[in-house]
Amino acid sequence: MQCLRQQTLQPFRAHRQTSSRAVAVRVRCAAGAPTVVVTREHGKNGKLMAALSKHSIQCVELPLIEHAPGPDRDRLPGLLQAGAFDWVACTSPESAAVFLEGWRAAGSPKVRVAVVGGGTGEVLAAAGVTPEFTATKALGKVMGAELPHIPGGSDVVLYPASVKASTDLQDSLAAAGFSVQRINTYNTIGISTVDQALLQQALAADVVTFGSPSAVKAWVALVGLQAASQKMNVCIGSTSARACGNVGLPADTIIFPDAPGIEEWARCVLQGLQKIGKLPAVVA
Repeated sequence: MQCLRQQTLQPFRAHRQTSSRAVAVRVRCAAGAPTVVVTREHGKNGKLMAALSKHSIQCVELPLIEHAPGPDRDRLPGLLQAGAFDWVACTSPESAAVFLEGWRAAGSPKVRVAVVGGGTGEVLAAAGVTPEFTATKALGKVMGAELPHIPGGSDVVLYPASVKASTDLQDSLAAAGFSVQRINTYNTIGISTVDQALLQQALAADVVTFGSPSAVKAWVALVGLQAASQKMNVCIGSTSARACGNVGLPADTIIFPDAPGIEEWARCVLQGLQKIGKLPAVVA
């Protein structure tokens, strides 16, 4: 696993949308330990926190995003019932959760599901749905290039996506000869209001982690670019890293793994802490 720096990427522009919902912050304390802020939505930070706790790292849980229904959510059950596709593509744990909701509403029809990575597959497996394809690297462009064609099939992929999802998967699938039916089934919204006393604990942290561009924009909107630029910013993958560059965070403060995943993300956090002298140069 290799951790990369943001300057290897070209930043992109994204629309800003925030929610006024106030959230609480949960803190795990360890005296003298380096401190890391985890910013995924409620219920999605546990794995990263567990990976970091193995190294006695203190985690401040500050959820900065929440999910809302997308404009095409109600179409999903009917499309699943119709079955006019070879694959359903799920590209995140939230995508998998939304698929499962629509699949149950459709009467649990037999469908062939492809997932971008292990974390997404785990959500499906827990509900009794076994993915029939998992990409070798958790990236949409890799998933599109690797997805097998079904002999005698329609070469159509149903893609229940986030409103804010890029076209990486669609473009890759199209290049591989598939037709893509994308429906925007959910949206990721940044949270703009948190308890100010607890936010101060997050501002005292050494590293901030991001699992989506929406979390990046919500953090900078909350604390300001100057304060955000004083942290090491560790992203789950290249999409969030580009968002960090896009909002103006210094390139030498942005780190991300070449292959998204919890263990890889945690390893990049350790590298960031090493860079600022909060951990020894070598961590077992």
